[in-house]
Amino acid sequence: MAAAGGHHLLLHGPPGAGKTMLAERLPAVLPPLTRQESLEVTAVHSVAGILPPGQPLVDTAPYCAPHHSATMQSLVGGGNGLPRPGAVSLAHRGILFLDEAPEFSARALDALRQPLESGHVVVARSAGVVRLPARFLMVLAANPCPCGRHTLHGAGCECPPSVIRRYQARLSGPLLDRVDLRVDVRPVDRADLLGRGGRGESTETVAARVRGARERSAARLDGTPWSVNSEVPGHELRTRWPLGPGALASAERDLERGLLTARGVDRVLRVAWTVADLAGHDRPTARDVALALELRTGIARGATALAGVAS
Repeated sequence: MAAAGGHHLLLHGPPGAGKTMLAERLPAVLPPLTRQESLEVTAVHSVAGILPPGQPLVDTAPYCAPHHSATMQSLVGGGNGLPRPGAVSLAHRGILFLDEAPEFSARALDALRQPLESGHVVVARSAGVVRLPARFLMVLAANPCPCGRHTLHGAGCECPPSVIRRYQARLSGPLLDRVDLRVDVRPVDRADLLGRGGRGESTETVAARVRGARERSAARLDGTPWSVNSEVPGHELRTRWPLGPGALASAERDLERGLLTARGVDRVLRVAWTVADLAGHDRPTARDVALALELRTGIARGATALAGVAS
């Protein structure tokens, strides 16, 4: 779903559960860059001086994974003299993976909020002002506590509750409000690790499903300035492509209860369209919206029957 709709993703779980591995596999299921996207990515990498030798045009989605000690300037861009592209621009049209996300400084994480909304970053320095593209898919990976054993039964987590709360609060509410998908990654057990009958789908199979969903969304968005569901403003989704009667009732109730913000409702609607594209529906149903809500809030809503669509 993250690859099909360009939705930001939080992977939450203990160490060794496969969060980093999943993030590293994500570029392989993304479709190749279009000609215009290739030109944009190539221009940014050329300015940064990291264009690979003998490769005049970047045609695959970039993958950028800065260390958690990265400064705000290295993430959004800056430096002495004329500003240079940061990680958010180097990940343009690709993946920005923040492993151990709570370990990043709060100042660096909060600096991501503006490019997540606008798709670009404006860096002002004494030598000039630079506007850099920053339309990326963000993937966050986080442990449940500093030792990582909080959710494991019998693992001996000794982190006090106050420490766990402070650790989890390092990912601020405004930042998480911009994350569409929040997935708890369970640890791998012996049967999954050593069993021969539990193999999942191949990368080619998932990539083909992503391409099919992207083609359906591209046909719907033809003639608009948007290319994937995550870019479409909520107002446009509600007015230009309205859902059936009652399909958004559950999201509206969560808004009234304070479980969702207005931005959250828009993002649920975008994810619901991606669910519909993956399932081949003409427009999202109430069950598609329920799955989108479940992935955002973590509250079960009877949508687990559609979990195969999101795999």
